[in-house]
Amino acid sequence: MIILRSQREIEKIRKACLIVAEILEHLKERIQPGVSTWDLDALSEEMAIKKSAKPAFKGYHGYPYSLCTSLNFEVVHGMPSKKCILKEGDIISLDFGVSIDGYFGDSAVTVPVGEISPEARTLCKVAEDSLFQGISRAVIGNRLSDISHAIQSYVESRGFSVVREFVGHGIGQALHEPPQIPNYGPPGKGVKLKAGMVLAIEPMINLGRAEVEVLEDRWTAVTVDRRISAHFEHTVAVTQNGPEILTMRNPGG
Repeated sequence: MIILRSQREIEKIRKACLIVAEILEHLKERIQPGVSTWDLDALSEEMAIKKSAKPAFKGYHGYPYSLCTSLNFEVVHGMPSKKCILKEGDIISLDFGVSIDGYFGDSAVTVPVGEISPEARTLCKVAEDSLFQGISRAVIGNRLSDISHAIQSYVESRGFSVVREFVGHGIGQALHEPPQIPNYGPPGKGVKLKAGMVLAIEPMINLGRAEVEVLEDRWTAVTVDRRISAHFEHTVAVTQNGPEILTMRNPGG
């Protein structure tokens, strides 16, 4: 069942989302060659606790960390490690969420480590732009798949591929709520969007083939061809005034 959130509830979700946004901004500033993903995870948890928030991922279905750190050809759910040291030319996806006062926020960003290749830079830009293409369709009266189609058509028109196995989701009093939001599909399908829906929209796009596989740790998803992948995510409220990005520190900017 899709829950339509009141304005009071949306403000509670926004509180969680702004904590997520602030922590991700701090993590982005720490990204440089020589930093370990273990240290990034520790910092994310420390900052969340200081803000009286609970890291949403830690313990979720047994996931042992607060942050997902997906490096280069890792698509999602990459696990922090003391042995994983960032180097020049890497790209890293940081996926983070918190809960506070019973409500959740969730966001992701892919960050360059120093100077990256032109194709990696283009991949990241297209992935982020595709997120905003999807968000622009999160308006009252549209269908859920209008978001999906906007992402897919934008990404594929630029020569990249869209991951099928992982999708966006509703969010509120649980980290993952209905509906699921694929990043591909025809327009005009699925539920009609209504004011009060809160959606975590998160395209994952690949430089090469769309297919992914999960490693033996049972969490880390990687591209089958081991070519790089990028991931961006915002939590968005459907409102009478259009889509409102709750995980953006400077709304409208």
